[in-house]
Amino acid sequence: MNIEQFRDYCLSKKSVTEDAPFGEDWVTYRIGGKIFALLYLRDPVFKVNLKHHPEENIELRERYPEIEPGYHMNKRHWNTVNFEGNLRLDFLKELIDHSYQAVLENLSKTKRRKLGL
Repeated sequence: MNIEQFRDYCLSKKSVTEDAPFGEDWVTYRIGGKIFALLYLRDPVFKVNLKHHPEENIELRERYPEIEPGYHMNKRHWNTVNFEGNLRLDFLKELIDHSYQAVLENLSKTKRRKLGL
């Protein structure tokens, strides 16, 4: 998955917005104003910060060298995923989906209703 495919996949999800609140080198993808994916454009390797359930993060990091604790994020909840490694496309999409769902689940019912979710 390249950056364009990643962007298209994220934006294909319901009620996702894209912005650059930390400057032009950082791109965030949000649901209900909450970040579920963060991309640093100046990194020579295509990596993305994605949210994941804390109880599964240690296993993911031990099993896949492409998954590390989240760079500049709460390492308990966030992973940095190397999209240029050997991870399968369907697995990368699962990680994106999981991050989106984890953030969506933490939105209030009112906010989800306003988003039509």
